[in-house]
Amino acid sequence: MTPISVCLIAGNEAARIRRPLESVAGWTAEIIVLLNDDVADGTDKIAAEFGAKVFREPWKGFGPQKQSLAEKCTQPWLLNLDADEVVSPELRAEITALLADEPRAAGHAAYSFPRCSFYSGRWIRHGDWYPDRQIRLWQRGRARWSPVPVHEKLQVDGSIGRLRGELLHHTMDDLNHHVRKMVEYSDLFARNNAGRKIGVREIALRPWWRFVRSYFLRRGFLDGWQGYAIARLAAQEVFLRYAKIREAREKSTGKNSR
Repeated sequence: MTPISVCLIAGNEAARIRRPLESVAGWTAEIIVLLNDDVADGTDKIAAEFGAKVFREPWKGFGPQKQSLAEKCTQPWLLNLDADEVVSPELRAEITALLADEPRAAGHAAYSFPRCSFYSGRWIRHGDWYPDRQIRLWQRGRARWSPVPVHEKLQVDGSIGRLRGELLHHTMDDLNHHVRKMVEYSDLFARNNAGRKIGVREIALRPWWRFVRSYFLRRGFLDGWQGYAIARLAAQEVFLRYAKIREAREKSTGKNSR
């Protein structure tokens, strides 16, 4: 067994969690799943099928939840997955070869690898979504998750190596799912930036730049209509983020802000 603790947080994920667990079972030394305390769809039973240690805690936000999970791990290396992610055979081979050579592996505190997303029937390999490098493999005690409720980052104490194998991301089920997540994330962003002064220029220019960067500069147009949808909805989310902050500020002051 490779000396890795696989750590995965989850809500009601019975429909999706089997696939990521299958991708790490049988070659990693430990699997730990931290469920929200209200999960009742059988996710815990599926995790137990793969020998996972299952814990339950109240939801604290992505960063605090992942950090609480990391502190329960016992192996020298930690590998974080989400319930919609799968370790590809290529990434598995690269990780096992790396950790079999302990002096070489210890040369970095953590490792990143590209994440490739499957969206509306297509693997996305351009635009803002690729290579989408994720730092998900690290030495125990050499990194912590940022204490934020969304868009959490792994804060690493040391250098970060780069692997080439892909983490496969089975993202939004359809456009409706994408729109729902877009609204949810824009709400969280607005709450976390409450009181910030936002001008009309920022509301107008930031979404435009996000679309141009994703669709043209990063060649999202090569991903067909899906690439256009990703760029267009990303721009819309940016608009919602800053418009909601401005809206909330004006409501709280009772007058237009400048």
